[in-house]
Amino acid sequence: MTEDAVVDGPERNLELLTIGAFAARARLSPKALRLYDRLGLLAPAHVDGATGYRYYRAGQVERARLVAMLRQLDMPLARIAEVVEAGDGTAAAALLGRYWADVEARVAGQRTLAEYLRGRLSGRSSEMYEKFTVGTVEVPAQVVISEKRHTLADELPAWIGAALGRLEEAARECGGVAGVPYVAYHAEVSMESDGPAEACVPVADERAARAWAERHGRAWETVVRVEPARRLAYTRITKAQVAHPQILAAFEAVEEWMAARGLTAAGPCRELYFADWEAAGPGDPVCDVAFPVS
Repeated sequence: MTEDAVVDGPERNLELLTIGAFAARARLSPKALRLYDRLGLLAPAHVDGATGYRYYRAGQVERARLVAMLRQLDMPLARIAEVVEAGDGTAAAALLGRYWADVEARVAGQRTLAEYLRGRLSGRSSEMYEKFTVGTVEVPAQVVISEKRHTLADELPAWIGAALGRLEEAARECGGVAGVPYVAYHAEVSMESDGPAEACVPVADERAARAWAERHGRAWETVVRVEPARRLAYTRITKAQVAHPQILAAFEAVEEWMAARGLTAAGPCRELYFADWEAAGPGDPVCDVAFPVS
């Protein structure tokens, strides 16, 4: 069989390339092409029923090269399939753009984590803490609607987003959101310790909040309470710095600042989320990490 072949069957009278010839033209290996076929990313134009030989059209070269380049970006196979099947070039470009934004956010978080770990391993924790600007702020008494859960660190981001979303939706029936939503930690949350953590949203109408909790609160163990006025020692961090465990450096910086001034914690530490998380980039400030102090 020659490299350029004419085959019988559905592809009769259509010039096809053997897998070896097509691989050379696409600058890929036959092994890669077999993998793409098995994964449903690039099927041969024809498979000989008797021999099992694969044949490709010359017009499939561009798709083969696209798949290979997307794999070089470490794109998951499911997302590669979405891009190559998008059909419209603009739609495919948008899918690639969303994937790369996710990559950049992950790398920014990893960069921050590497800096945090280098500081700890080299004994330069004090230098690391100096990168954070710490101050205090007075917070008035607030009515909050809250939801508490035991959760490990890897489950925490998804739970925070879901819990604050539920509570902000409830706040619409309780006079609206009346302050910065936050998450309080009543015990350590890590890969070994599950808290609990408490998502809290300040609301304007205490009576409406208690009525809402009576009607709907049991499903998520939602409670309403009056949070007393507090003084918070805090530092502001970016979206990339929120990831665990690098966020610990921010909490440690606040604790060191408190100790240097003779201040003690007067309640559970917390994260106050004041920005639009979805719209924020890795370097945008999104959160204050804080301790109530006395």
